[in-house]
Amino acid sequence: MTPPQRRRRVPKEAPEESPPAPAEGQGKGSDPERLYVVTGQVEGGDRAELDLVTLIVAHSDAPPTAQPEQSALLRLCRAPMSVAEVSAYLNLPFSVVTVLLTELLTAELVQARAPIVRSELPDRSLLEAVMHGLQKL
Repeated sequence: MTPPQRRRRVPKEAPEESPPAPAEGQGKGSDPERLYVVTGQVEGGDRAELDLVTLIVAHSDAPPTAQPEQSALLRLCRAPMSVAEVSAYLNLPFSVVTVLLTELLTAELVQARAPIVRSELPDRSLLEAVMHGLQKL
């Protein structure tokens, strides 16, 4: 038995119109000039050492002089959120988010916490032994 052959779809007549312009707030990640303006000129060129899984927590609200991206980042991080999630929600590349976070860390508006490593948690059998010992008291 032979598998069915796929038919190639022939597109209908494509319209000669130009694609519609992106709406306000869309397409930020596709414009390199926009990303340069968002990150600005980093003083010293140093960035905070952040992983994709580093948790970010905001300490306070955005100051009035903050960029819109920084304000959005601070609103998102009221509860702990990983850098990867922040990057996805803001639709910005990881490198741009690290530059924004470096500025906010320097201003002490956010705190970066390493995620809990599973190997650092106590062994389950040890916790059960302690629980049984406390129940016998």
